[in-house]
Amino acid sequence: MQPILSDIVTAVSQVLLGKEKQVKLAVACLIGRGHLLLEDLPGMGKTTLAHCLGKVLGLDYQRVQFTSDLLPADILGAAVFDKHQSQFAFHPGPIFTQLLLADEINRSTPKTQSALLEAMEEGQVSIEGETRLLPSPFFVIATQNPSSQSGTFMLPESQLDRFLMRVSLGYPDHQSERLLLEGADPRQRITDMQPAITQQQLHTLQEEVAAIRCSDALLDYLQSLITFTREDGHFTYGVSPRGALAWLSAAKAWALLAGRDYVIPEDIQDVARAVLGHRVRGGEFEHGQTDIIDYLLTSVKVIA
Repeated sequence: MQPILSDIVTAVSQVLLGKEKQVKLAVACLIGRGHLLLEDLPGMGKTTLAHCLGKVLGLDYQRVQFTSDLLPADILGAAVFDKHQSQFAFHPGPIFTQLLLADEINRSTPKTQSALLEAMEEGQVSIEGETRLLPSPFFVIATQNPSSQSGTFMLPESQLDRFLMRVSLGYPDHQSERLLLEGADPRQRITDMQPAITQQQLHTLQEEVAAIRCSDALLDYLQSLITFTREDGHFTYGVSPRGALAWLSAAKAWALLAGRDYVIPEDIQDVARAVLGHRVRGGEFEHGQTDIIDYLLTSVKVIA
């Protein structure tokens, strides 16, 4: 299955130039059965990346533009009275798809944001007193602008914790931007993209991720990192058990992308920023640490 993963990364990287690390993280997130949050300034390629992933994975997907007047029923669906049948009939919303692109999710109110909680955690929604299963696989790829931007509502911690990873794209390097300026319209490239994987192959990849081996020593290292976030005074709060499972799943997916069937310390470290950036908070640092994640990884001794 390794050639398929390489094909997926290559196909998306040909559209999103100079962002191979971020593309790999996004692919690792999805084969790790997680949901992906893309956060950056407007125009940085967040929606482009989401569209590319939808195309290359060959999944049914829907795009919802989140706005301040969007209601939960606009996403989940609602029961509408059918006068011919003299009864209410349920009209499913766009959430009943395999891949939901929640564009600019933090421009909607907390009430609308919370409509995704059950769907992202349990793969189902409760509407009109009835529980309805969502298609499988089911992924949410959400984009958001920084909270400093006008017209945004901060995602609560309970919502953020449902995302396996948060990835920022950043500005392109000089060479990649030059190629972008000289090349074809990325939107046309997306239109021409073809699926690089079948749904059965995607399911197989997810099973392979779950089967990746992680030694006792690696689990000890991961637990040491997690315990440090809970006990060190620089952290406002530590990693939750759900966050710990997400970190392990992401590390396993990263190992599979590297062509290994076992986890090494670098896998845990490479995905740490994407997995923990929206899960932990910290204060000021000395001695050259740049942020709370850097402080964590340099403070805990590697066990292997």
